[in-house]
Amino acid sequence: MDIFVSGSLAYDRIMDFPGRFADHILPDTVYVLNVCFNINGLVEKFGGTAGNIAYSLSVLGESPCIVASCGEDFARYERWLGQNGLPLSHIRQVSGVLTAGAYITTDLDDNQITAFNPGAMAFEAELPALDSSSLLLIGPGNKNDMMNLAEKARLAGTPFFFDPGQSLNIWNGEELRQAVSGALCFISNDYELSLFLRMTGWKTGDLHGAVRMVITTMGSEGAILDDGNEKWLIPAVATDNVLDPTGAGDTFRAGVLKALAMKLPWDVACKMGATAASFSVQHYGTQEHKFSWAEFCLRYEKAYGPLEC
Repeated sequence: MDIFVSGSLAYDRIMDFPGRFADHILPDTVYVLNVCFNINGLVEKFGGTAGNIAYSLSVLGESPCIVASCGEDFARYERWLGQNGLPLSHIRQVSGVLTAGAYITTDLDDNQITAFNPGAMAFEAELPALDSSSLLLIGPGNKNDMMNLAEKARLAGTPFFFDPGQSLNIWNGEELRQAVSGALCFISNDYELSLFLRMTGWKTGDLHGAVRMVITTMGSEGAILDDGNEKWLIPAVATDNVLDPTGAGDTFRAGVLKALAMKLPWDVACKMGATAASFSVQHYGTQEHKFSWAEFCLRYEKAYGPLEC
């Protein structure tokens, strides 16, 4: 099965501030805010939703195609993708601009201030041909790509996930209603689901009328699988040494896609997603985790029982 993952490719520039933002921001003068935070250093990591999901799929033994745009500074990321067996055929490189970048500063209370430069993400990617044997995840990225991929998937009979995520702020309700229509699955976290319903003016029943399945992730509380008639709570996989939850949702999605490629049931897919995410949170960064299939199955079995596939 060909798996396509659309969304963003980005460099995450992560900085730590050894203090508290609240001690340096005066509430009475925020209208003339002018503040500088001296950081402890900067760490650059590979990121972006499409890159994160594709990377975790490669750890799980798949070679999905990334559908995204990158900038002229993409060489380091390109080598990394190649080292992990990920094809580059549907990544468009745009000259004269930088690859998308997230600049994230975190204080001692885990508050974050983030600036995001979309860079090359503002340019549409070269969309692949799709058919009914493909599996597609439409993740947050260039809005035109997301809308056009959804339409191509509907025409080709391609099962697709719709995951607007962090891109919700650039949509309007009519666009969202149109893009999600016919999706195999709508996947989001609980906050994004609430925002999506508010923006579309839909109730949950309306969403179920447009898609087959809804998966809602809730961090350490697990995930809810909802087919419109019944809901299943999928507990998170308990793990020691949690270092960084960033990117766990992307790793969860990779586990779900892997399970569907193996033609496993939806509840098993969500459990595989939770198992994959438990490896991600043990590392600082979104593409730092590694595990073998045997290690994955052992952790799954400890949490849920044997993985029969």
